[in-house]
Amino acid sequence: MMSLRMTAAFGMIALLLAGCGSGGARDDAGETAAAAAPAPRPAGTSPAAASPAATAPAAAPAAAAETVSRPAAPRASPLACAAEIGTAAAAKRVAICRNVSPATHPPCNAVNSCAMIDDEIARSCALFDGKGAPIAGCTPAPKSPAAAAAVVRLYYAALNAGDYDTAWQQWGDGGKAGQTFAAFTRGFAQTRATQVTIGTLPPAEGAAGSLYQTVPVTVAATLADGRRQRFAGRYVVRRVNDVDGATPGKLRWHLDSAQLKPVG
Repeated sequence: MMSLRMTAAFGMIALLLAGCGSGGARDDAGETAAAAAPAPRPAGTSPAAASPAATAPAAAPAAAAETVSRPAAPRASPLACAAEIGTAAAAKRVAICRNVSPATHPPCNAVNSCAMIDDEIARSCALFDGKGAPIAGCTPAPKSPAAAAAVVRLYYAALNAGDYDTAWQQWGDGGKAGQTFAAFTRGFAQTRATQVTIGTLPPAEGAAGSLYQTVPVTVAATLADGRRQRFAGRYVVRRVNDVDGATPGKLRWHLDSAQLKPVG
């Protein structure tokens, strides 16, 4: 099982590593029904249990980046992208989403969270990566270390928007944060906001037909009562290494495990 698995030593870390909410579940073809009710997707294969073997080619380090959220009351529904970044900026993001998505009913709508829209962009870009000319808006490159780090940023962006369904979907099919969908959602009942700072990425590692990218992070959380907590550690993000028969979902980076601990 994943090294995450929410040990007692992490205490309130459950507030940072869970989620599910609005949006709608994707079908086997990868399409999203915008009006579908949120529901946990079934678990699939088991994720890697520990640090992957260091056998893959080295990847270029990525620059440190930060996702910041503002404290707010716990959300009853996800924050709309237009409300989060403004109407004009949301419209540009929606246009990119509609340009790259092959789905008949993609979630490319400013009333959805920015994280949901970005998730559809990333999914679509990974689906067509290497097939024809590069698609405008598909940055960072879907197979790059930067794209692996972007999954961690998207995860926290979804949590901050209250879009727990999109956050849940960032975990690999066998993982889902090592707990049920309901427990994943409940873990955020007392969380107002989180901030994740991503460090320099080490080279990717390979094992058993997969690539693993370690993403160092520092996470700050603000709880509903105003208390602040900080955690440090890493996520491991995984994707299948272009093997024959791999589904589009497995070719895309997903959260595989996490190791976080409280820091002063």
